[in-house]
Amino acid sequence: MSTVKLELQKDLARHLRAGHPWVFRRALEKAPRGLQAGAVVDVTERGRFVARGYYDPHSHIAVRVLTLDPAEAIGPHFWRKRVARAVALRRAYVPFADPAVTDCARLVHGEGDGLPGVVADLYGKVAVLKLYSAGLAPHRAQIVDALRGEVELTSIYGRDEETVPADEEDDTSLEDDSGTSRPARGQVLWGAEPPDPVLVHENGMALAVDVRAGQKTGLFLDQREKRYALRRYARGVRRALNCFSYTGGFSVSLALGGAGEIVSVDRDAAALRLARRNFELNGIDASLHRFETADVHEYLRSSKGAPFDLIVLDPPAYAKTQKAVPAALDGYASLHRAALGVLSPGGILATASCSARVTPEEFLGAIREAAVKTRTDLSLLEERRQPPDHPIRLSFPEGRYLKFLVLRKGEA
Repeated sequence: MSTVKLELQKDLARHLRAGHPWVFRRALEKAPRGLQAGAVVDVTERGRFVARGYYDPHSHIAVRVLTLDPAEAIGPHFWRKRVARAVALRRAYVPFADPAVTDCARLVHGEGDGLPGVVADLYGKVAVLKLYSAGLAPHRAQIVDALRGEVELTSIYGRDEETVPADEEDDTSLEDDSGTSRPARGQVLWGAEPPDPVLVHENGMALAVDVRAGQKTGLFLDQREKRYALRRYARGVRRALNCFSYTGGFSVSLALGGAGEIVSVDRDAAALRLARRNFELNGIDASLHRFETADVHEYLRSSKGAPFDLIVLDPPAYAKTQKAVPAALDGYASLHRAALGVLSPGGILATASCSARVTPEEFLGAIREAAVKTRTDLSLLEERRQPPDHPIRLSFPEGRYLKFLVLRKGEA
């Protein structure tokens, strides 16, 4: 059967040839009618081949590019080869095979691995697969087979996003919280039902992961190395505050680093119950710490008593569309003003943004604004981005989403 050809509007092919993997609907001369989700299509310019990808009739991103090679067919061999390449990268730079040290990692990172829309995370011997496009559904079985062929697994659990068309064309990104989406629907795609929760180790720290209903695929794996890095700042800390704490990964790591009392704040009571369990899994007396079910902004505004020596801010994405960026920057500035108000002189502020549309410069600018308005002297001690299992193609700047800064408040 011949592949459907979709003609590009004038002068748009150069972006695809340079490696960008998205073709927006407006970039096509004519959007086809009746073409099914997942159909393999050739994108052409003046009738000449430019790229091959899969079609999604439900997204503003009509085609996600899989290959620039006209001789490369899209089938079982293609998916197996791409998944194998992604897993080999992790084996080389992100050791995850020793359950006593680290046995959780991102195996496939969508566009960063040449598999746009495909995310696969490993938790012990359970893989969680998320497909961020309806166009991937017909290829799911081949992706599952590819994962089984590369990693020793007992289960592959699927958690697709049921996307709703967004108001803007950039309705998808690798911050894993893109566009407007309904809660992920889960099902076993292969193997046994995964444990509830799944127990894993991250740099020697034990963590319980809810792969069925937890955020993202159950754990924020992109913060793995930051959690470990903060241990060096925890020594001598009497009181620490972890905002948007989720299941307490940063909290447990701070406790293991030597911090005294740790307050974990999140609106999700179920996540905080798992956080308490994570303390216990690591032999830490949870009764010595506090778990507050509250809105972070309200908690910071109403916080009284002794200030905190270390504060972690790891909020969800503030800007899910480009139009939302100005409001997001105001939100970041407001959040940091509140945090600086309860941070002790000489204290450490570890802060993150996972909003792809907020640039590192804009994020730092919002923090600088907060420092000026609170008359706080801040010094940047450390800056980190995504770990190696979340690679970024230089041809796809949208994949550069995570910012993580460690700052120190000046002495009084």
